Amino acid sequence: MLTGNKGEWSEIYTLLKIIGDGKLYAGDKNLNRIERLIFPIVKVLRTETNGTYEFSYKDTLVLIKYGLEEFKIPIIEFHKKASGLLSYLKNAAGSSFSHEETEEFINNFKCRSIKASSSVKSDIQIIIHDMNTGTQPVLGFSIKSQLGGASTLLNAGKTTNFIYKITNTSLSDNDIKVINSISSRSKIMDRINAIIKKNGILEFQHPENRTFDNNLKLIDTYLPTLLSDMLLLYYTTKISNVKELVDKISKLNPLKFDISSKHPYYSYKIKRFLNDIALGMVPSKVWTGTFDATGGYLIVKDNGDILCYHIYNRNEFEDYLLNNTKLETASSSRHGFGFIYKHDKDLLFNLNLQIRFLK
Repeated sequence: MLTGNKGEWSEIYTLLKIIGDGKLYAGDKNLNRIERLIFPIVKVLRTETNGTYEFSYKDTLVLIKYGLEEFKIPIIEFHKKASGLLSYLKNAAGSSFSHEETEEFINNFKCRSIKASSSVKSDIQIIIHDMNTGTQPVLGFSIKSQLGGASTLLNAGKTTNFIYKITNTSLSDNDIKVINSISSRSKIMDRINAIIKKNGILEFQHPENRTFDNNLKLIDTYLPTLLSDMLLLYYTTKISNVKELVDKISKLNPLKFDISSKHPYYSYKIKRFLNDIALGMVPSKVWTGTFDATGGYLIVKDNGDILCYHIYNRNEFEDYLLNNTKLETASSSRHGFGFIYKHDKDLLFNLNLQIRFLK
C-alpha cells in the first residue's frame, strides 16, 4: 500500500488535476490567477523509478503510454479522482497515510508511486502550446504544496552561515560566557542586544563557506553584503518576510546606491538571488548560472487550485518568490551560529540564512 505525507500526495494530486484540467494557469505575485496567461497542455511526462509515463489527449480520453503499453482513460475520471483526493488531503491527519481510491486508480495504468523519481531534476514535465509563438516548449516543474507544511527554498547548514566581527568593544571571557549562556526563546536576538549594550558592533566579514561566497558574487558582487544586512535586520527585529526586509533595507540604503531616480537596486538583486536558488544554485556546489531542468514551480494552493510559475514567465516567477518567502531561524547548535567565539585575536559571531515559503 502506498503511503506518504501531504506534500508527497500533492504530487499525484497535481498529476491528476492538471491532466483533468488540460491547461495551466499562470499565477501572479499574490497567488492569484493571471487570466491572460493560460497554457493549454499538449502532453505531461512523469518519470518514476520504473520508467516514464506519457499522458496526452484524444477527444475525451487521456492516452497513457508506459514502455510498450498503452492505456485509455476518460478525462472525467481524472477530474473525479483529483477532487476525491483533495477532499481527503484537506482532512487527513498524521505524518503519513494512504488513500486506497487513488492508489487503485493509478494502478489502472501501472503507476506505482506517489512521488516522481529522485533521479530526475523536475517533479513533472509539461509540454504546453504557446499561443503567442505557436511553439510547444517542454517545461520542467518542481511541485510545492500549501496543503502540508511550508517547504524551504534554501535549507540551513554551516554553508549558509555569515561571519561577523565584533568591533568597537572589548569583551572579557566572563562577558562572553554570560552572553553565550543567554537561553531565552529569542536567544539570538537577545545575545546580539547584549553585545550592542556593551557598545559592540557586528561588522560583516564574509560567508563562512567560500563556494557559497563565490556563488553569491557570481550572481551579484554586492550580494554577500546585502544578505548580511538583511540577516542582521532579521535577527534584531521582528521582520521576517523577505519583501518587508527588502523594503526596509531599500529605505536604509546601507550600500549607498544612488537612489535619486528610484532604481530598485535591492529588490532587483534579491529577486535574482531567489531565482537562482529556486532554479538550481546550492551553497556547497559551484554555480555556473546554468539552470537545471526544473524551470519553475507548480503551486498547489490550499483550496486545490494549481498555479504555474516558470522561468518562461520570469517576471511573475521572481515576483512570486519575493512576495512569498521569509527568513527563519534554524537550529543554532546544529549549524554553529548565534554565539561569540574567538579566532586569532578577533571575536566573531555567525548568523545563519534559511529561507522558507510562506504558508
